[in-house]
Order: sequence, then structure tokens, then C-alpha cells
Amino acid sequence: MSRTAYVTSGRYAPPAARRELVAVSADGARLHVEEHGDEGAPAVVLAHGWTCSTAFWAAQIRELARDHRVIAYDQRGHGRSPAASRYATGALADDLVAVLGATLAPGEKAVVAGHSMGGMTIMAAAGRPEFAEHAAAALLCSTGSARLVAESLVVPLRPGRVRTRITGAVLGARAPLGPVTPLAKRVLKYATMGPGSAPDKVEACARIVHACPTGVRHAWSAVLAGLDLEADLAALTVPTAVIGGKDDRLTPIVHARGLAAALPRCVGLTELTGMGHMTPIEAPEAVTGAIRELTVHLTHVTDELKETTP
Repeated sequence: MSRTAYVTSGRYAPPAARRELVAVSADGARLHVEEHGDEGAPAVVLAHGWTCSTAFWAAQIRELARDHRVIAYDQRGHGRSPAASRYATGALADDLVAVLGATLAPGEKAVVAGHSMGGMTIMAAAGRPEFAEHAAAALLCSTGSARLVAESLVVPLRPGRVRTRITGAVLGARAPLGPVTPLAKRVLKYATMGPGSAPDKVEACARIVHACPTGVRHAWSAVLAGLDLEADLAALTVPTAVIGGKDDRLTPIVHARGLAAALPRCVGLTELTGMGHMTPIEAPEAVTGAIRELTVHLTHVTDELKETTP
């Protein structure tokens, strides 16, 4: 990751990892993985979204690492994970289970949290036996399972074919994002954040998003445009919480409400007033708090395993 790929001071500057490693996915893709906190502490796994990186979770990592082992990884092509030849929801699932296998002992459980494409990663992996082996609970944050382009509010037009076509062209543009300028930050804030987002939050998001390689951004945009993971939700049977921003233009709150209604074991829907799509940075306390609440399920599962282990 280059020096301009994230802010270097303040609460959104990524903390130094206790350990770094490489997880190898099913097709050979190499994934940068970081571990923070004590090795023997309860585990939390964080999967970031489209155009982001492990730096996106800086606030959550800093807080949770006080009493958890926090595992964060760069999705293929993002951050310090090299670009790959395959971009698909199946690859997202492959990558997550590779990270779980590389960082957790057999049978060891973790809370798995995903933002945006990271939440889609969790849905895609839900039916995998490796996910069932390691996931005690899940958080779906600012994400959706289908109809992403059709439901997006980034383009201020009435719903319909014209808006969908223009939105797809905007989100799938091949043009480089260029340097982080005041105009670029205004555009990013409009598209992805709530109107009241503070300048330091906008700066942190802009540095991360603009560092994503253009080709990788475009390749994943094509996957997201055709996303349909609604059938996969039935396999996500662990206790799952959902968070969404009520001013989210990329994945409007209708997605969060739909997920909460469809999940087999939804343990809560949190709707954040005034927040957009970048909720881990816009509302760090709310997202961190939701993860902490889910660790109750992790504790229960761990205690049950201890009681049944000879």
C-alpha cells in the first residue's frame, strides 16, 4: 500500500499489525492478512468493501484489539493483495475461507463482519463448510444481496431503466479517479457518505478509495452489477446483525431491511440516521458496538466447545 493510500494520523490512521501473513486462495490468489491484539483473545474477522482496504477498519481495529484478536485482510486486488485473474462472488467466498483457514485453529470460532462487498463475501461463503466451522456470528454492514444498480440512489433520477443504465455506467467507469482533490472529496462525500460527515472522515475515505487500482475497481463493479446472492441468505444460519445508513445512496436502507427480513437468525437491525454507505468510518462507535454485541455469541459457542471437549 502506498503512503497516500490512507491517512497517517488520527483515529482513522491504521495501527501497526502484531503479525502479517499471506493466505493463499483456491486459485492461487495471494491475500494480505493482518492480525492485531493478543493471540489468545476471542477472534474477530473483518472483510472490507469494494475499493477499500484493511485501512478502512482502523477505528474498529484500534478499539477491538484491546481485548480481541482482530484479523483483517485485503480483498483480491485491493490494498496489499495483488490483482488476480478471477473476479466473482465465488472468488470472494474462496478468499474468506482461505483467510479463516490460515488464521484460525481447526474448530476455532470467530465473529465475521463485512462492510459492503465484505458483507456480500459473507453471504457468498455462508454455505461453505469452512465458514460453518469457524463463524460464530456475523455482521452485515451497509450491504445488499441483489439489485444493487437498480436500487442505487447515486444518480438523482426516478427509478427505471434510464437511471439504472446511467448508474451502471457511473459505477463501472474505467476512468482513473485521479488525485484526492477538494472536488474529488465533494464527489465522494455525495456518493458514499452522509451530508454531515466531518472532513477528517471524508479525507480518510477518499485516500483509501482513490488508492484502489482502476482495473480492479472496474472488474469488481461488473461483478456487483450482476450480483444475486438472495438464495445464499438461507445458508447464513449463524446469529447475524444488520447495519445500514439511512442516507446511504450506494446500498439504500431498503437493502438492510430486506436482509433483516430474509435472514434465518437476524439478531438486530440498526438504522443509522444521517449516515451514508461508509458506516465503519462515519459511525465507528455504532459498528464497533455491534461487533462487540455479537461476541456474546462467540463466548457462548466457545464455552460449549470447552464443555464438550474431553
